[in-house]
Amino acid sequence: MEEEARPLLASQQNAGSYSHRGSTDSLDFRGKRPFYVDPMLLIGDPQERVSAEAAILNSRVHYYSKLTGSSDRLLSPPNHVIPLAEDIYIYSPLGTAFKVASSDNVGKNPSIITIFAIWNTMMGTSILSIPWGIKQSGFTFGIIILILTGLLMLYCCYIALKSPKSIPYVDTSEWEFPDVCRHYFGSFGLWSSLIFSMVSLVGAMVVYWVLMSNFLYNTGQFIYNYAHNVSMTDSVLGTNGTDRVICPFPNIGPEANVTRDVIVPFVSANDGNGTSVSSPFEHWWSKTNTIPLYLIVLLLPLLSLRSASFFARFTFLGTISVVYLIVLVTTKAVRLGINLEFHWFDSTDFYVPEFRLMFPQLTGILTLAFFIHNCIITLMKSNRHQENNVRDLSIAYVLVGLTYLYVGVLIFAAFPSPPLGKECIEPNFLDNFPSSDVMVFVARTCLLFQMITVYPLLGYLVRVQMLGQIFGNPYPSFVHVLVFNALIVGAGVLMAKFYPNIGSIIRYSGAICGLALVFIFPSLIHMISLKRQGSLRWPSTVFHSFLMVLGLANLIGQFFM
Repeated sequence: MEEEARPLLASQQNAGSYSHRGSTDSLDFRGKRPFYVDPMLLIGDPQERVSAEAAILNSRVHYYSKLTGSSDRLLSPPNHVIPLAEDIYIYSPLGTAFKVASSDNVGKNPSIITIFAIWNTMMGTSILSIPWGIKQSGFTFGIIILILTGLLMLYCCYIALKSPKSIPYVDTSEWEFPDVCRHYFGSFGLWSSLIFSMVSLVGAMVVYWVLMSNFLYNTGQFIYNYAHNVSMTDSVLGTNGTDRVICPFPNIGPEANVTRDVIVPFVSANDGNGTSVSSPFEHWWSKTNTIPLYLIVLLLPLLSLRSASFFARFTFLGTISVVYLIVLVTTKAVRLGINLEFHWFDSTDFYVPEFRLMFPQLTGILTLAFFIHNCIITLMKSNRHQENNVRDLSIAYVLVGLTYLYVGVLIFAAFPSPPLGKECIEPNFLDNFPSSDVMVFVARTCLLFQMITVYPLLGYLVRVQMLGQIFGNPYPSFVHVLVFNALIVGAGVLMAKFYPNIGSIIRYSGAICGLALVFIFPSLIHMISLKRQGSLRWPSTVFHSFLMVLGLANLIGQFFM
């Protein structure tokens, strides 16, 4: 997001144009950051037009850059030519965008704001898959894995945060982690960090498409049932008398002979000869056959817009959605009660063991759920007291871990006893509640609207970064942008139709991007830095080598689960 991908950095120039700083022929020597957004993408008071003065300054920058044609700082545009004000914004796959620094107010945020910014940026669609991941690992082992993975991710984030300070004789005050990778590994490091960052972002967009198809389908079901006064059949539901849950898998237990189709009683009819026939609504309102295609009509044109400023106004829905999910989980747990029976190794008809060999599925999800490494340097630059960076980063990770634990443990523990069982928990835990549930309907509707507004923003960031690097222009032509967006949308449609498992999509993208940006690059940079200082010792070598092996094992493990 979660998930889910993950956090992205955007910067706004008062000149009103995109700056390409990702390569050695950068125009602006004051900083190099991976993502840039035009002034109309700002939240609060977006500038609808670029002032004449800013336009003149922008023209001067391009004029001087053409004269010099060099990345040498001595030949860079003079300071009086470059626009003075620069605002830095952080974007997360949840869509939240907020200012973390500016040229005249660097390092002014108190610790509480910095901590909340990190928490808010890491919260993604992965939160929906945490209960499923705990089920795949076993209850006790899943909790242990969540805690240990969070600690390892925190340490890797810490060494990524301090990596620019370990470079001597170079001004790294404006560097980001991709710049550090380029310093140590050249163009390979730069492009690798870019590609793996894009994996997390495109993975988030694919997850969004699957979830939007899911939420739109269930929202339509709710409206249809309400309009036609259709009620769900209790035979497919588990209940304790107050709340109901559904099990989409057949033959989970001796009393749970249910199928996916029977949970939609209004979509079939009898032709009089005992043969079930599909209704028109079922034919035109299918979660995998039609809904993903309907979204193309809505979202593909929005992705092709030059600016996504309108959608940036709705990004506050990301935080509201997470808060509402926490309230929803708490309410459901209170109504369903705690249903736990411990079986450490042998599963029963209704409970999974406390330990399962499928635990790599949870580690893959958590790698993306705790991923913030590619923008943590910029986030922490806004902290008022830089000496508290490690403390604030640690507190933020603890809060993120507690949020995931709270949601995952409560949903797993509250899932009811027979006729259902823990094996019924879905990769998206909202799928375990019927479409007639009003609270879940509100959650799905809010998430659907929020994702529709965020998806164009994510696509915009992918386009700016990838096309900007390849063509030197984030919008080379309408045809280029249309083909590029069609590829991304096509990936989402195919996954929504043939493999709508957000848990697996998240774990694969998390393990891939985490291999490079979490485990390998930070560990290698740390060891190289220590070696150059003459302070590298064998315990540090063994530990950081183990981290790299762990990241590789995490990726390989996803293909055997």
